Amino acid sequence: MMSVTCHNLDFGTRVLDLVTCGTSSNASIERHSVKNYGKTISNASCKGCGGRRMVYCRQNTTGSRVFPTKAPEPLLDGVGRSTAPVLDLKKELRSPISLANLFKVVADDLQILNQNLQSIVGAENPVLMSAAEQIFGAGGKRMRPALVFLVSRATAELVGLKELTTKHRRLAEIIEMIHTASLIHDDVLDESDMRRGKETVHQLYGTRVAILAGDFMFAQSSWYLANLENLEVIKLISQVIKDFASGEIKQASSLFDCDLELEEYLLKSYYKTASLIAASTKGAAIFSGADRSVTGQMYEFGKNLGLSFQVVDDILDFTQSAEQLGKPAGSDLAKGNLTAPVIFALEKEPKLREIIESEFCETGSLDEAIELVKKCGGIERAQVLAKERADLAIKNLQCLPQSAFRLALEDMVMFNLERID
Repeated sequence: MMSVTCHNLDFGTRVLDLVTCGTSSNASIERHSVKNYGKTISNASCKGCGGRRMVYCRQNTTGSRVFPTKAPEPLLDGVGRSTAPVLDLKKELRSPISLANLFKVVADDLQILNQNLQSIVGAENPVLMSAAEQIFGAGGKRMRPALVFLVSRATAELVGLKELTTKHRRLAEIIEMIHTASLIHDDVLDESDMRRGKETVHQLYGTRVAILAGDFMFAQSSWYLANLENLEVIKLISQVIKDFASGEIKQASSLFDCDLELEEYLLKSYYKTASLIAASTKGAAIFSGADRSVTGQMYEFGKNLGLSFQVVDDILDFTQSAEQLGKPAGSDLAKGNLTAPVIFALEKEPKLREIIESEFCETGSLDEAIELVKKCGGIERAQVLAKERADLAIKNLQCLPQSAFRLALEDMVMFNLERID
């Protein structure tokens, strides 16, 4: 049996791996805090890699490959300080990726999903139906159901399943309903007036209706989930709804807290973003009939992609304009929500702590804080963290056969990183 060394975060009943390896039940595990993991050398030997790490290289807009390279140099001084970035987009990416191209292989599946979304909400209450139509009608990337379809078809190929089952399709619909319900509640909590260029549900109908609409969609998705009659998937997705609430509570209880640890930020990001993606990708593999090693890797893939996605979003809050973001730049920081770029910058700039703890009471202090985050290398270190997670997500896909669906999954990882290139 092969022995591997992993560095991970243990949060009680949950473990968020910093290096996803593990092909052996005899794997030895060293536990480190996030602050220290960047100072250690990863000695992960993964199946089929021959002791070398797999780095993704995209050749063109329609195909991609994974090539083995030499093991990386040690990380130098904490998270985000490697001598060689994990995924260097400028060197490895020749042309931009679009979601339209990524989703072409599941375009028919997404079309069916769009037709079904409003009908499965139900029409018992006209106000709730109208609220659902408002947010579903606003469109959106449909990234989460697309991931369900891509993993469903990739794992179906693995087991020789020729067509998706009704359970695959229902899972995609449930995942989008849960995601939509969480957006309705998020807009209430954030007091957001616009979502995807349209007025939010609570802006149109009031806070009371918005909360009830979100609750209704959570309940409706739970009913459809129960009707899938798969206990493992029911437990998996039910946990996600609990995680949403845990993530909001953790965020609300740590506003303007400059002592927030990176592992706490990662756990909150897992609860709010990665949990749903991880559960959806694993659920898709379960309905394909894939074995536990594959379903486990699909869970890790969703988790790592979700964490990378959240870190990228948090970087964009500092690097994009208000027009690009659809909200004021630095809005998370203004509300006291400290993200990866800020946590890294706080390690080097004491003045930033003073400004944040004052809750930006002085005119211009928010702009000053944003500039300090940029000058102290917070953005760059967060970029490396996002790329490290993306690298792990690519590795999680190695258990799948080469296909258009696996290539699309790999490209989705790269599409996320393109946003900060």
